[in-house]
Amino acid sequence: MELICPAGTPASLRAAVDAGADAVYCGFRNETNARNFPGLNFSLEELSDGVAYAHRYGARVLVAINTFPRAGAQGLWRKAVDDAVTAGADALILCDVRLMAYATEAHPRARLHVSVQAAAANPDAIDFYVERFNAKRVVLPRVLSVPEIAAITRATACEVEVFVFGGLCVMAEGRCSLSSYATGLSPNMNGVCSPASHVTYDEECGAVISRLGGFTINRFEKGEAAAYPTLCKGRFKTKHSTGYIFEDPVSLDAATLLPGLRDAGVTALKIEGRQRSRAYIENVVRSFREALAALDHGRSIPVGMLQQMSEGQSNTLGAYRKTWR
Repeated sequence: MELICPAGTPASLRAAVDAGADAVYCGFRNETNARNFPGLNFSLEELSDGVAYAHRYGARVLVAINTFPRAGAQGLWRKAVDDAVTAGADALILCDVRLMAYATEAHPRARLHVSVQAAAANPDAIDFYVERFNAKRVVLPRVLSVPEIAAITRATACEVEVFVFGGLCVMAEGRCSLSSYATGLSPNMNGVCSPASHVTYDEECGAVISRLGGFTINRFEKGEAAAYPTLCKGRFKTKHSTGYIFEDPVSLDAATLLPGLRDAGVTALKIEGRQRSRAYIENVVRSFREALAALDHGRSIPVGMLQQMSEGQSNTLGAYRKTWR
């Protein structure tokens, strides 16, 4: 199985390649990608240099153009497709059907991957992209169990890529409106989930209060680790209890499921974290490279190696074993 690794900066791209990534995914410095944070992402020149560096060491570069174009502004997204092809990208990760149509018309030799933002989670949806746009791979949303993934790979000839580590989106990707309700900026269109410009931490009566767009998301007592304020992982009070209604602030870590994912017919394993540091990239990539080597040689897979790299220093298997609330 291929190891697909994140790169939010040119330095992170080189770190991922050096640590053993089979491929790196990244995006342009604008709202065409779903990690549109200040200080991140690539210019055309940086992407071209990154592609050359990756190719020099046998790795590939996949460019995520994985937000939905705004009405009247399709030119920005089409330019991103053109620029990615010009830079020598090995594949384009797209979610919008009209943009896929443009890519196939303007660049018929470009390899297309269906982004997780398209939320294609069954064979009929996947085959639509294969038949209409000649898509070669689909990134599955993080709402499926391993048996469900196996059923999909048996029913379609399309390559399947799944997430194995990093931030866990508890909604069907491409469909979430929670952050845009709080901030006015849509993760699916502006490329920003819980944008830093709308995040505040305030100290009140000895506790830290985290807010997003003016909405209180969480309260942390002294000495308690403070998570980043996203609505889907907020702590709320209801008439029944106070707690995390959707999901705790934890990271996905599916290292122990690698044998099952391999047997399910998965082609590629994806690590989340384009907004994370170069040290995070190096540690996670090396850890999963070791895990894949252990799998190939029939050894037991190391567990718990990435606890310190996880959100809240806690891990979950998410929907892979249907343990979510």
